[in-house]
Amino acid sequence: MRYAHTRLIGCVILSALNICLVASSAVAEVARQEFGKTAQGEPVELYTLTNKHGMIAKLMTRGATLVELHVPDADGKLTDVVLGFDDVAGYESDRNQYFGCTTGRVANRIAKGQFKLDGKTYELAVNNDPNHLHGGVERSLDKVVWKAEPFAKQGSQGVKFTYTSPDGEEGYPGELQIEVTYELNDANQLRIDYEATTDKATPVNLTHHSYFNLSGAGSKTVLDHVLQLHCANYTPVDDNLIPTGEIAAVAGTPLDFTEPTAIGKRIAQVADTAALGYDHNFVIDGEAGELRKAATLHDPASGRVMTVSTDQPGIQFYVGNFLFGQKGKDGKEYPHRGALCLETQFYPDSINQPNFPSVVLKPGKKYTHTCVYAFENK
Repeated sequence: MRYAHTRLIGCVILSALNICLVASSAVAEVARQEFGKTAQGEPVELYTLTNKHGMIAKLMTRGATLVELHVPDADGKLTDVVLGFDDVAGYESDRNQYFGCTTGRVANRIAKGQFKLDGKTYELAVNNDPNHLHGGVERSLDKVVWKAEPFAKQGSQGVKFTYTSPDGEEGYPGELQIEVTYELNDANQLRIDYEATTDKATPVNLTHHSYFNLSGAGSKTVLDHVLQLHCANYTPVDDNLIPTGEIAAVAGTPLDFTEPTAIGKRIAQVADTAALGYDHNFVIDGEAGELRKAATLHDPASGRVMTVSTDQPGIQFYVGNFLFGQKGKDGKEYPHRGALCLETQFYPDSINQPNFPSVVLKPGKKYTHTCVYAFENK
């Protein structure tokens, strides 16, 4: 009887262990909710990713957009560090300056809204006079509703967004099949992977356009943030912010962030230029195509540190020069230079610059791009 009793206890213990093992290996599903409708009546969904440290990323299907990003400080206090709005109407308003979206088909500027490809000249919308900016006006990638497939696995959660841009949309040739995958892992990294294929030669340059303030969205300034760019060179521009084609050293200029430097330290030296502050493309050190560190941003007030890594050739550093105090999430105001963008991408106007890395995607080839925003404290 004692043996049978012992065996019974053993079975109960093993069963309990099995239950614990199953519970510990269970993967939490990505939360989904309705986020409203566009002005045209298209439903928009919101997906919430979480990790074991409490970090939260919220993503919506309109524009494959990062709506919220809650990051812990050294004490574990969570703060939303990206600008955005509480509803779709906010994103469709003139208060929105590409907050958190996927930008393209071609991010940044194309001179005079035109380019030539395979002997044909293409005319695009001029929406940043006299240039084309961020893919167009009505059907650029930030304004369309994407399909979403959430996924979860051990140690991470994510959403894969897909969209098919038809031939001729916003003036671009070719049907472009696009995937953008966001994944939040337990190492406090938000990874974004882009893929695209086409049936006609076409320019492609996608990027992520979040505005960050590591003290929290709505904080007064980012000029006290300390930035290091792993970039010894940049692309000088003309008075219309179009690159001259030159690659120049940052050494001895107010664009030198090769050592950690407060953003506000030298901004006055570029305030009266065409950029109205910092709005420059930097050439990332190392080999394009390899994932490498591009930028490190530190907020001394909160202790938060954000590292940006990518396999792209360039990174656009923009310090909210056109923010005007518009109201965003929870009624917070977004003041002038109250947030910044670090956009990994090809160089501006590359389609018209033969000595820059090519942005032309051809049939049978695949466009790929990886960007990782990693967070820690010090």
